[in-house]
Formats: sequence, C-alpha cells, structure tokens
Amino acid sequence: MDNAGRTQILFIGGTGTISTAVSELLASKGISLFLLNRGNRVEKIPRGVTLIKGDIRDTENTEKMLRDYHFDVVVDWIAYTPADVKNDLRLFRKKIKQYIFISSASAYEKPPSNYIIREATPLVNPFWDYSRQKAECEKLLMNEYKNNGFPCTIVRPSYTYYKTIPFILNSKTHAWTLIDRMLKGKKVIVPGDGTSLWTLTHAADFARGFAGLLGNEKAIGEAFHITSDEVLTWNKITEIIADSLGVRADIIHIPSDFICFHAPEHIGGLLGDKSVSVVFDNSKIKRFSPEFNAEILFRDGIKESIGWFRSHPELCGVDEDFNKFCDHLTEMYGRALVKSGAE
Repeated sequence: MDNAGRTQILFIGGTGTISTAVSELLASKGISLFLLNRGNRVEKIPRGVTLIKGDIRDTENTEKMLRDYHFDVVVDWIAYTPADVKNDLRLFRKKIKQYIFISSASAYEKPPSNYIIREATPLVNPFWDYSRQKAECEKLLMNEYKNNGFPCTIVRPSYTYYKTIPFILNSKTHAWTLIDRMLKGKKVIVPGDGTSLWTLTHAADFARGFAGLLGNEKAIGEAFHITSDEVLTWNKITEIIADSLGVRADIIHIPSDFICFHAPEHIGGLLGDKSVSVVFDNSKIKRFSPEFNAEILFRDGIKESIGWFRSHPELCGVDEDFNKFCDHLTEMYGRALVKSGAE
C-alpha cells in the first residue's frame, strides 16, 4: 500500500482494448495504478496513472526497475505462454498479495458439450494454439497456488470491444473495413448460417466486474469469466451494425469449413471460437463482484464505437487486402454452389 493506505496495483500492459477501459475506471476512482509497458501508446495512459517504461520479458532489467516499488496486486494483460507466466513468478513470487492472469474464454472446450458455459467447463480447444497456451498458463498457476500458495486469480474475457468494430470476420488491422463494406453495399460474409449464439461485451461493463476482483481475498484460487448477459445471433449482430449506419447489410452465408479450407489462418478464430454457440453463466462473477451488472446493450455500444471512429477519421482506413479476400471468397463460393447444382 502507498502512504495513504491505498492498494497499489500494477498492470503489465494496460493500454489494450480491455485494459484501457479498466485503467480508466480505476483512475476515476483515485486508485493507485501503475502501468508497466514499453510506452508505445502513451496517449492511452489515463490521468493519474503512472507509467513505468520497460519490457516485462527483460526479467533482469525489470527486477532492477521495480526494486523500489511495492505492489499489492499485479495483473498481467499480455502473458501468453507458460514461459511468460514463469517469468512473472520469478518477479513476483512472495512479493504480492494477488496476481491476476488474463486468460481467454476461447480456451473452453470446442465443440462444447453444453452451450451454457460455466467456469467449470473443461479447457479443451483442439483448433487454436492461442487458447491451448492460455489453458497451459492456467494449469501452471493453479498448481503454484495449490502447491506453493501463490495468490493467483484467473480471468477469462470473451469477445470484448471498446472503440472498435467487433465482428465474426473483419480486418485485423483496419476495423472500419466492415463498416465501409456495408456503406458501399458490398457483400458481408457471415460464417455458417448466422444463427449461432454469441456474446459481445463492452469493456466498460467488463471493467466494473473486474474491479471487484482486485484485492479480493475470496477471489484467490478462483477463475472467472466476465461477459454481458445479452445473447445475440451473428445475423442479429450484423443487422444491428447495419441499422446503426442506416443501411441494410447484404449478407452472404458461407460455411466456416469452406472459409477455413481456403484460408487456414481463420481456423482458430472460427472453428476454435466464434462460429460456436456460447452462452455464459455469469452467476459466479456476480457473487464475487456484487457491483457488476452488464448495462450496455450492443445496439448502444456499437453506436458509440461508430461515433468514435467518425470523430477520428484518420482511423477510418480500409484494408484492401481484406476486401479482396472477401470478394474472392464470395466468388469462389458462388462458383461452388453453381457447380454443385445449388443454384
């Protein structure tokens, strides 16, 4: 704690889509928050938050940098592999009261044995190495908790958005590309038949649930997902985005298997995540973080995101490679339908 008796919190990262919203919430509450990162996105550091510039992967240098700091809670937003977690253990073992690892809800079993996802749902994802790595990190940490008392808490976000355009298939570098396609009346690819169920969570909602876990002794040794309770089909999500623009989306449904056959790089994100129906049971996080209530409906959150982009026209770039990919995939699927006699 600092001299005022406030809990000292360190975020490793802290300027990503989700962590920025959490940082902003904690800063607004006057919480003593530090961000350790390389300082490449200083404009995202909220007022009142202290930036410590450094690379967490440089363990020796990080030890020297943090020597005179005392933290109660450490949250690693960027750890991805067991090696990353082992690095954190070396840095913070027996020095903190709580360590929070940001895992991923994509680690839950695919395909699911039950469409309702609870924290006890097995972590088995044969389609996505990212998810398997996160699951291995969780296993390592829980073993450290059970065998050595390391005070860890696991948090599994699902698809969480903030000042971006969330969608099942969009450019990874230029989120506005989907909006541009809709505005220009181009085909919008929705994998499958668009009826699978999905949950999109606004980061401001996530932040309220997450804040209740910080410094919460009852959360030690526990895992949580934090998502909205609103469940939508991908067809409905597409419709809501188009409605926000005042247009009608020209949807083409293409099977996920077809997409992944022609573009294997999408196997993880589709077969290992977004093409599978999931409904999250949030009763656990609500018990541990009573203030948590997902209030932002997607129709309101996407309007906010679109408005933010329009107020930052320099970010409304279009990924022409992704456009070519969509057009080519649409053409190939159309030819396949004709050849099979479906048209």
